[in-house]
Amino acid sequence: MKTAIITGASRGIGKCTAELFARNGYNVIINYNSSEKEAKELENKLLSEGLNVSAYKADVSKSYEVDKMINYCIEKYGKIDVLVNNAGISQDKLFTDITDEEWEKMMSVNVTGVFNCTRATLKHMIWEKSGKIINISSMWGVVGGSCEVHYSTSKAAVIGMTKALAKEVGPSNITVNAIAPGVILTDMSLYYGDEVLEELRQETPLMKNGQPEDIANMALYLASDKADFITGQVFNINGGFVIA
Repeated sequence: MKTAIITGASRGIGKCTAELFARNGYNVIINYNSSEKEAKELENKLLSEGLNVSAYKADVSKSYEVDKMINYCIEKYGKIDVLVNNAGISQDKLFTDITDEEWEKMMSVNVTGVFNCTRATLKHMIWEKSGKIINISSMWGVVGGSCEVHYSTSKAAVIGMTKALAKEVGPSNITVNAIAPGVILTDMSLYYGDEVLEELRQETPLMKNGQPEDIANMALYLASDKADFITGQVFNINGGFVIA
């Protein structure tokens, strides 16, 4: 049985991805930081279905907490086959109003968090000569978003990390890919408000906003043997909102 770590798995895309992987036969580490209630509820729900999951609290921006999580996973399940770097934060703010603290927090979670989890996991994947790393970026990391410069910057960095790392670890039979979601209806998107979400829907060629399942399904495919010859790619799952 393969093992996957899904970061930021208590809500939204991460929760949906954890559920999908667990129901497709994976051992799943449900990583969370502040949303303990939601993570425990998800853990209990999936355990009640006879699935192999374990909720684990770790702030991905802190390397020592990530290292403990990775060690826990190895001790419990023996190895790590898939890492989905999903944990992230967002903020809508004018560039000139962004504070030092807001900039640093955005980078620490969205960029350093991916670095910490990937570095700790790769030590085991390289030893096994096998592994799949899937980074959740954003369409704003591809084209940039007004009033979300720090968020866009962080997600663009994830894309750069994905492409460079794919070249470096390819010889170890490890693939690294990114998914760049469009407008996905999760708790994170609620701050847009109904009016803006409707405007975004109308700007989308498929005339609908996305669901967490749209991203989770892509992650499951990239984790599968069917995607063994795919690496260093960015998959724009956005209903045609951005075509790049």
